[in-house]
Amino acid sequence: MAYANTFKRMEMKLLLDEGQYEKLIKAMGPYMTADKYGVHTIMNIYFDNDNNDVIMSSLSKPVYKEKLRLRAYGKEAKDSDEAFLEIKKKYRGVVHKRRLEMSYKELFDYAGGGIYPEVSKENRQVFSEIEYFRKRLGLTPKIVICYDRQAFFGNDDKEFRMTFDGNIRSRRSDVDLRKGDFGELLPNQPYRILEIKTTRAAPMWLVKFLSENKIYSGSFSKYGNIFLNEVKTNTACKKSLNKLQDRREEDLCFQA
Repeated sequence: MAYANTFKRMEMKLLLDEGQYEKLIKAMGPYMTADKYGVHTIMNIYFDNDNNDVIMSSLSKPVYKEKLRLRAYGKEAKDSDEAFLEIKKKYRGVVHKRRLEMSYKELFDYAGGGIYPEVSKENRQVFSEIEYFRKRLGLTPKIVICYDRQAFFGNDDKEFRMTFDGNIRSRRSDVDLRKGDFGELLPNQPYRILEIKTTRAAPMWLVKFLSENKIYSGSFSKYGNIFLNEVKTNTACKKSLNKLQDRREEDLCFQA
């Protein structure tokens, strides 16, 4: 696969039931084209520390947030497969994503074991950003999150993309994509999560469809919802959430 390694764009998420998904797939036919990969599996390792600082910050809905993940495509990664170590930053709805593209083994050995890879001159700035973020928070591989994706691009604007994600599953053990894409399904997940990715305004045909069908943008974090589900049974996750709630109460008291 050929991928861009630097992005700056707006991203909007919408949660669809089966009926809404089927209607949208039909309505977008004249305007969008499915990419050549069809329905494919995306495997990710998300990085965090023992205090869950990354996901806790994200759940607090800050103006600025960032995350680090290792991504590969398919049902099982091999050492030589191409993979991406991505640092994703979001500020006031605008997403900036920069990533290193290397073999899976090189990226896993670095991000999970501190074995430094050879980095080309053009990638040194991205590597420095990832290295600073990783060291500042003490990030290590924490969770595997996989899902199945169907992607489309605009006929008139190839940079306009719509993706449909479903079958979200995760695991805390065997945090290595070479182990495969298995995991526990996220309970009560939407039928599909639609992500609209664009550098400009959404096309009028889509705005009209969403309005007529009363489909509105919403917030949905795969990692965040998995973490909140874990809170029900995981003492460490529950303690982290309690700390977040305490900080919110302190902020409200200060503002009052």
